[in-house]
Parts: sequence; structure tokens; C-alpha cells
Amino acid sequence: MVDRSSERVVSPECLTPAQIEAKAEDAAVAKVRLGAARAFVLAMFAGAFIAFGGLFFTVFLSDTALSWGPQRVVGGLCFCLGLVLVLLCGAELFTGNALMVCALRSHRISASELARNWAIVWLGNFAGALAVAVLVFFAGIYKLNGEAVATSMVSVAAGKVTPDWATLFFRGVLCNVFVCLAVWIGFAGKTVVDKVVGILLPISAFVACGFEHCVANMYFLPMGALMVASGYGADVAGASSLDIAGILYNLSAATLGNIVGGALIVALGYWFVYRRTGE
Repeated sequence: MVDRSSERVVSPECLTPAQIEAKAEDAAVAKVRLGAARAFVLAMFAGAFIAFGGLFFTVFLSDTALSWGPQRVVGGLCFCLGLVLVLLCGAELFTGNALMVCALRSHRISASELARNWAIVWLGNFAGALAVAVLVFFAGIYKLNGEAVATSMVSVAAGKVTPDWATLFFRGVLCNVFVCLAVWIGFAGKTVVDKVVGILLPISAFVACGFEHCVANMYFLPMGALMVASGYGADVAGASSLDIAGILYNLSAATLGNIVGGALIVALGYWFVYRRTGE
């Protein structure tokens, strides 16, 4: 007879919102205790994982057989690969780390610790995303589907540098509301299935709506710029703006918008409801 006395029984019920808030604070405390090198490497993984989702998304978009709506929805589901890898494999994602503000408001971490984590993780995410862009380029993925993938890469990137700065900012706000809610659901889940199923709708929704995710753009924009420099997508509107200035233009708006949406709306909102103690 098999002795199962040491096996841990997992309750089928997900965590309550109050328990999720407490878990988010505990996670933030653990994050600030990571050494800079470990945090940077984990951030590189997250940037790479999100880039994998972005790659999947642009490869799918290169097939124009579907009409606009279904194409956006299915493309959004493809992009979910990125956050699934982040949540299940373990990585440091700048946009998800906006939830660390819960621990800041509960005085469990300091403002300097939060700023240090955000800076290291943002840079690590960028490094990981750039590394994937280079690998994708030398792997010749853009040549798939009769080089339609290259055009798709330019089209996606160009659409992120042509809107005005305020539009990009508010799209960034909305984006990280969805992303942080997906991470929130991930905290609630106790099994792989819980976490994967829970994040599908929020992430596919923000992608389908065309919101701005700064880490995803760390892949989309350099990849589009590489394609333009290689002679692809010259006829795509806005392609000429895919340069360093255009990349920084988008990332400044998307990053600040992501902070507002994730930290000020989701994190502080749930902290106020479930953790605030009459301050």
C-alpha cells in the first residue's frame, strides 16, 4: 500500500481577493531581496518570454485570411504565450511588478527599494527582448509566408509610433490594468490550469484592443526597425519613424502609462479595499 501521508492536498478553491493582496505584498518583499544580478537575469527571461509571445503574434498576423476581428482575437490568444511563460516559469516583468506598490503602501518595502527593482527589471526586460529580436533576425523567421511575416513586423511596429504621445500614454494605462488583473488572477490560481485559463481573456483583450505594453514594445519596435533597415515594409505608413527616436517616443509613453494603470489603479485600488488600516 502506498503511503500518501506526506502528500500535500491542494484546495480546489482559488484565493480570495484579500488573500491575493497579501500574496502580492509577500511577493514584493521577496523581489526586493533579490540581488541585482539575479533580478536582471530573471528580467531578461521575462523580456524574452514576452518577445516570444510577440513573435507568435506577428507570425499569425501575416496570414490575412481572417477578417480583422477574428484575427485580433486569435492573435491576442497567441500573445498570451508570453505571460504564461512569465507566470509559470518564473521571471521578473516590469509591468507586473507595478503590483509591488501594495507592499510600499503597507510600509513593507521602501520607495528606494521599489525604484531600484523597477529600474533593474525594466533594463533587464529590454535586454531580453532585444536578444530575442536579434535571434529572430538571424534565424530568418521574417522570411516565412513569402516574407509576409516581415511586413507584419513592420506594420505592428509602425502602428506604435504614429499615434500622438497622449494616445499612447492612455493606451498604456489601459494595457497595464488588464495585465495586472491577469497577474492578480495568476496569484489567485493554485494549479497550472488555473493560472493559464485565468490570464487568457485579460491578455488577449488588451492585445486585441491595441493597447501599449512597454515590454512587448521592447521587442516589436526594434524588430520592426530591423526589418525596415533590411529593406522591408517601405510602403507601410509610419515605417520611416522606426528609429531610435521613435522607439524612445513610444516607450516613454507606454512605460509611464503602464505605471499609472498598474500601480495607481490596480495596486492602490486593491490595497485601499483590502489592506488599508485607517491611515
